[in-house]
Amino acid sequence: MKLPKEIRDKKDLVRSSKVRKCSIKNCNENAIRSLSENAWKIYIEKTGLKYKESSNHRVYLCKTHYNQSNKFRKAQEKTFQKKGFLDNTLAIKKGKWEI
Repeated sequence: MKLPKEIRDKKDLVRSSKVRKCSIKNCNENAIRSLSENAWKIYIEKTGLKYKESSNHRVYLCKTHYNQSNKFRKAQEKTFQKKGFLDNTLAIKKGKWEI
């Protein structure tokens, strides 16, 4: 049951968040991102980083390691980006074929 705002303590309104360490081996920085292991393990491994697996299938990354893996992810997405349907074909303009 939810209590009215006036009755609740201010402490109850703020969620306590745990400070996590970076999942990359030999890194002791605080993590700024919590990412899905299934989605990000490919990008992390391709950048040459080794990470510690956790039981909750999350990867925690500090700012520098997140930037490294995110750069690689964006580069991969750019190279495998889907092209438009008519990008590599003849263009039709006003009902006439143009080459």
